[in-house]
Amino acid sequence: MSTFTRRVLGLAMLALAGCGSRPAVVAHALPSPVLSHRQEVLDRQLVEDIIGERDGDAYKVGAGDTLLVAVYGHPELSLAPYAGVGSLSANNSRLSGLAIDNDGTIQFPLIGTVQVAGKTTAQLRTYLESELVTYVKEPRVTVQVVFTGSIRYYLLGEFAQPGLKYSDRPLRLLEALSLGGSVQLDKASLRSAYVARAGKRLPVNFYRLVRLGDLSQNLRLRSGDVVMVPDNANERAYVFGGASGSNPKGGTVSFVNGQLTLLQALAQVGFGTTEHVQGKLSETVVIRSEADRGELFVIDANRLLAGEAADFQLAPGDVVYVPPTWVTSWNQVLSQLLPTLQTISGVLAPFVQIKYLSQ
Repeated sequence: MSTFTRRVLGLAMLALAGCGSRPAVVAHALPSPVLSHRQEVLDRQLVEDIIGERDGDAYKVGAGDTLLVAVYGHPELSLAPYAGVGSLSANNSRLSGLAIDNDGTIQFPLIGTVQVAGKTTAQLRTYLESELVTYVKEPRVTVQVVFTGSIRYYLLGEFAQPGLKYSDRPLRLLEALSLGGSVQLDKASLRSAYVARAGKRLPVNFYRLVRLGDLSQNLRLRSGDVVMVPDNANERAYVFGGASGSNPKGGTVSFVNGQLTLLQALAQVGFGTTEHVQGKLSETVVIRSEADRGELFVIDANRLLAGEAADFQLAPGDVVYVPPTWVTSWNQVLSQLLPTLQTISGVLAPFVQIKYLSQ
């Protein structure tokens, strides 16, 4: 076969191969369904007032602490004389002195029952001097804390060693976390973790503190604070809304392997599956918050249901609200949503609690 013949056959085969090939498929990314997005940050002074603990704040005594109280020139009025300082009690666990009772009181000569819990040593000294002036001329009192038994923290959730933990001094959050051995990061939901104080969640971002080393989140704890690090298998989003007379009313939706989209969440609670008027899906609201920061998204969920826009990834703790069709402003959305937020306030992130429920 000549060279010319081989070239002709080769070109023919290429032509035939080209005729049988399929055209290349070009994938086009779907547009975002987000109509608007804004971020908000709580006022820093408001956050500091809520946390209420600052460096340099004097220690306040509590039940379980041991005090050394001396009245200069009157050893008969002193509780645990200075001779006892530095010596150990019979159980070798604490310095000699006067333990504050569980009700926060001590018994002092001449004065009787004295409420001391919640006072600094300076406040207690001033109080005792004012009470003793009736019996002693120009009393000079010294008060010293020789054992701190009132400082305790509750570490719950994904710790190697959870439980009630005691400390000999006030701690910051990172130090307190170490009392639990370590946080089991493979199981922990840092974005859902919180510090509870007096029944309220404090605006602290565990993810930024632990993962990113943001020490601005390393707040100073108070005795009795609860540090909760939930299991990431229990991450949730909260979906509510729907027009009057429609079937969906919303509910709690679980994440699966850390993933949940808006379309999945809406489908699980029934939006888009009936012919009833179900609310203004074209202006679905998503409230996202972490510690003292929040984000507000307005999303056209109708486009998601029609497959005309890319799905929207939710984050643990997101609140999804489908407003009634008559709603035209954010104030109306908020007025409709507030009663529902009140009912689940105990599980909401601090930003939502403070921004919307503390007015």
